[in-house]
Order: sequence, then structure tokens, then C-alpha cells
Amino acid sequence: MKIPKRIQPLIEDGLVDEVIRPLMSGKEAAVYVVRCGAEIRCAKVYKEADRRSFKQAVQYQEGRKVRNTRRARAMEKHSKFGRNQQEEIWQTAEFDALHRLAHAGVRVPEAYGCFSGVLLMELITDAEGRVAPRLSDVTLSSEQALTDHAVVMKYVMRMLCAGLVHGDLSEFNVLLDPLGPVIIDLPQAVDATANNNAQRMLARDVDNMTAYYAQFAPQLKNSQYAKEIWALYDSGELNPDRELTGLFEDSTGPADVEAVLEEIQEALEEEQERQRRAAAPY
Repeated sequence: MKIPKRIQPLIEDGLVDEVIRPLMSGKEAAVYVVRCGAEIRCAKVYKEADRRSFKQAVQYQEGRKVRNTRRARAMEKHSKFGRNQQEEIWQTAEFDALHRLAHAGVRVPEAYGCFSGVLLMELITDAEGRVAPRLSDVTLSSEQALTDHAVVMKYVMRMLCAGLVHGDLSEFNVLLDPLGPVIIDLPQAVDATANNNAQRMLARDVDNMTAYYAQFAPQLKNSQYAKEIWALYDSGELNPDRELTGLFEDSTGPADVEAVLEEIQEALEEEQERQRRAAAPY
């Protein structure tokens, strides 16, 4: 097959020996199966900013820290240098998040390096060595749905303990290997302390996953994991080994109408994206 332009330098540098086949194409990147010596891995090629269709990227980038003051000023002014720096931060965010979350006890693909917009990482496989299926492509028993849901809630909690919220979590970016769920697709992960949208995004992540698993285990429908997790986080009581119950007593108060309308609009956009992803091959 034709070698993607961004992977060509990795071949020239000996980091990749062969591009075997395309794996999938998403809103922010295209993923290829590649051979690196004796290892079969993934190469995630990020699309350039003007070709990405990731909605509302600015709200995901809110709070991402830039230590170099010159870079920060350039990004604020939206100069060409600043735009290039913003793009570099977007491309390396997933590599950084994968390392951070692996250290926090979240199952994610192992990241080997990010090179000029190409992320080399572990290829997650099933028991026969084939590409592991997306959660959206499997049918679960009620027992397995309850077990895997508990695992994913623990991962969401551990992400938050590590200071991150996935921000785009659904059945389309969770893989199932013989050991259980593996979280993927993290370029949009948000800083829980610096991003004003973090609580809402965490609630959306949890609600997406709970709604999916509830198809197989209806008893999950009335659970309140998002509120429980955030309340523990907000009170300083959250830790990576905390046992979650899914129970939460909501306090009564005035409704935030603007926030509700925003959530409705996002839900409509998510459903459109869900339909697109369901139709796309992995």
C-alpha cells in the first residue's frame, strides 16, 4: 500500500519497517497497523488542524499548561508560530495522557513515542492475535456487562485521581481484549483542575458508558456514578482504590437552564457522531 506521508520519515529513520494496512479513520486521526522489527504496532497519524472534524476543540484545550512563556504568548496571539505550537501540544497530548494513565492503573495501549504527528503505540489484540473489537461491536451477558462497567467506572475514577477526564468516552473508544476493557483515543483529554468543562465532560463520559452497558444490565440505568465520583473528588475524598456504589443523594436547587440546553445540543451532536462511528469500520 501507499505509505502515508507522515509515516515516511519514520521508515527512513528505522522506527517503522512496514505499513501493513489501514486500521481505521476517525475525526482527528487515521490509524495504521505497522511492523516495527518483530513487533506489530499501531501508528496513529493525526490529521492537520484544518482537516480535523473534532467539534469544539477549544473547550478541550482549555487549561492545558504551556511552561514556555514565549510559546504561551504566541498561542494567545494566534500567530503562525503560536498555531504551530498549539498543534504540537494537541499531537503530543495523547502520548502524555497514555503514560500518565498507565502509571495511574488505567488499562491503555502502551505508547512508544510521538514523532511529528505520528503516535506509535501498542496494538491491542484478542486471544487469537487479531485486532481487539470495539465495545460497540460485541454482545455481553448481563454478568459481564456489570463486571466490565465496574472496571470502566474504576478507570474513570483513576483518571480523575490522575487529574484527567477522557472527554469523549463511549463504546466506540473502548476495546475488549482477553483481560477486559482497554481505554483508547485520548488526544482531547482535559485537565480536571484547570478546565471549567471537566465536571460536565466526566458526567457525559460516565453516562455514555452506563447507557451502553445498561442495554445488557438494565439495573445500571438508575445508577449515579458520575455524581458520586465528582462529589468525592470535590470533597477531597477520592482515591484510586475507592469502592464506588453508584448511589448519590441529589440536593435540590435551581436548574441551570443554559447548561441544560447546552447538554441537549451536545447530545444531538453526539448521536450524529455515534451513528457515523457505528457505520465506520474499525
